Amino acid sequence: MPYMIHYLAICIENRDCEDLEKRKIYQALPDDAAKKKGSLRVIDESDEDYLYPEHYFILVPLPRETQEALHVVS
Repeated sequence: MPYMIHYLAICIENRDCEDLEKRKIYQALPDDAAKKKGSLRVIDESDEDYLYPEHYFILVPLPRETQEALHVVS
């Protein structure tokens, strides 16, 4: 099943996270429960999605046209 990507996440910190690279762009997945805990669900270098501290990233929302082109509009 394809991931529902709505944001790109630019990594600005990777302390204690071997699967993240600073300045790299990752796919962020919607996860309301994680957000309430200050976390962000990200597809990391292992190609799996995991929770990371939200403040390790800057979110970049995808324009609707980009979401449509990537078939991620729900």
